[in-house]
Amino acid sequence: MESGAYGAAKAGGSFNLEDFLKRPETIMRLLSSVFALIVFACILTEGYVSVPDSLIHCIFNQNIDACHYGVGIGVLAFIGALVFLALDIYFPTVSNINTRKYIVLSDLGFAGLWTFLWFVGFCFLANQWSVTNPDSYVTGGDGARAAIAFSFFSILSWFPLASLAYKRYKMGVDDFNTNYIDPNLAPTSPYSSYPDAVSDNYQSPPFTQSPETDDGYKPPTY
Repeated sequence: MESGAYGAAKAGGSFNLEDFLKRPETIMRLLSSVFALIVFACILTEGYVSVPDSLIHCIFNQNIDACHYGVGIGVLAFIGALVFLALDIYFPTVSNINTRKYIVLSDLGFAGLWTFLWFVGFCFLANQWSVTNPDSYVTGGDGARAAIAFSFFSILSWFPLASLAYKRYKMGVDDFNTNYIDPNLAPTSPYSSYPDAVSDNYQSPPFTQSPETDDGYKPPTY
């Protein structure tokens, strides 16, 4: 985990592809997107089966809600994983601390929510599959079992993402100096007072003659 503000450089870091691919967040997001893709692809391709009455039913105990749930959380998880992967690329260039905080909190909330939704989805699909009549479908069993398995794997990929986001949030701004003041915004000190025009050392101009001189001379009167 990088030091700085919420797990990245403090101000405007640069993107490094090699380091980015080695990050646990990157690995977990890629796995999460692949797992989600497999889940909703298996349900879309093999989860809906035809029956003699010419209607389409869900292979999971003919419960259409089970198929809709698997496809829904799978598609949203796939999109979410890619969105946060893009934000991970953008994150080091963000120098605003509050913006970083909101990104990390969004990551934490989304990862935590989808860990729970995948857990519910795994239990739901597994339960419906356990009570499914084998005679109700001819093909699609492998796809259903794959959807259940990768729903469980998705729990194992989203939970670490939630944990990593929580660590980044707890790290916060660690050694970032919150008392830092931008020099351009720092208040300026008042100007020093201009020296008085008249000072004690002021000397009268030369060649100034008083009305009466020291030798008693007076101007003549007429």
